[in-house]
Amino acid sequence: MSKNPVIVLGSGASVPHGIPGMGLLGEHLQNSILPLSCEDDKHKECWQEFLERLKIEDLESALTNISATDEVTDHIVSTTWAFLNSEDLNIYHQVIRDRRFLPLSRLFRYMFGSVNREIHVVTPNYDRLAEYAAEAAGYATYTGFSFGYLGERTVTIPPKITLNGRPHRTVNVWKVHGSFGWFRDPAGVVVSLPPMLEPPSGLLPVIVTPGIEKYRITHDEPFRSAMHNADAATQNASAFLCIGYGFNDRHLQSRLIERCQRDDVPLILITKEISSTAHAFFKSGKCRKYIAIEEATQGIKIYSNKYPNGNEIKNVLAYWQLENFLKLIQ
Repeated sequence: MSKNPVIVLGSGASVPHGIPGMGLLGEHLQNSILPLSCEDDKHKECWQEFLERLKIEDLESALTNISATDEVTDHIVSTTWAFLNSEDLNIYHQVIRDRRFLPLSRLFRYMFGSVNREIHVVTPNYDRLAEYAAEAAGYATYTGFSFGYLGERTVTIPPKITLNGRPHRTVNVWKVHGSFGWFRDPAGVVVSLPPMLEPPSGLLPVIVTPGIEKYRITHDEPFRSAMHNADAATQNASAFLCIGYGFNDRHLQSRLIERCQRDDVPLILITKEISSTAHAFFKSGKCRKYIAIEEATQGIKIYSNKYPNGNEIKNVLAYWQLENFLKLIQ
């Protein structure tokens, strides 16, 4: 942790705070009703195929294996945004009431306890937990947009906030799949707006939902710039701290795995349950310096090069949770 790691936030970092996971999102989409724009048979047939696949496949597989029309895609995006954004707003309100609500705030304070002026967070999550946590702790945040209520995409040199003539400590959050605060206007211009219950009239949420469509959309802005900055942060990382990350997104994991394999960059993973993809990565030998912690029946289970099959430790705090992990390092 002394190496100022790049933080990688997966969905497991958000679920404990009430952001629904893929399973609940799939159920919500399954129960949603197509809008009038999807009255044509081609849209209904596409939607019915999705519903049938959802009975036997997970959400991402179901969306990957259909050729969704633009109208059905818009419905999926809008429904996903409305379902998940409401929980993000709840977190925002809790942070307003209690600036210490998010453990991420304490992590940022710990990491800024040195000479560091910047922290890089890379995430496929849409939520704004990292932004809320940083600002609650007194730091600036930067996501690729100008500061203020009407954020414009930065296309040249990133803006900097100075405090008493010195660069203000800033948490850079590279959101490779979009954000609840990003919207596209009819002219195609993307803006970053404050937390709100509903999208402004005429503006569409800019998030990439699971499925094959995300591999096309992420070549467009602002995703391309977010990925470029995420790649740069990963390329320059001296360590990685992965929180609730399943290593199931090829957008992020290829560069991360490359750094671990080529440069022996150390990695820490804390998560409720280590995914099969993450286990395969660790067992491949491509990461020679790692510690992975997950929940066990009576405590925690720790994996490392020394304990590739795991070592269960009973009757200890749930160190796979960030708030408890911080007690280990502080």
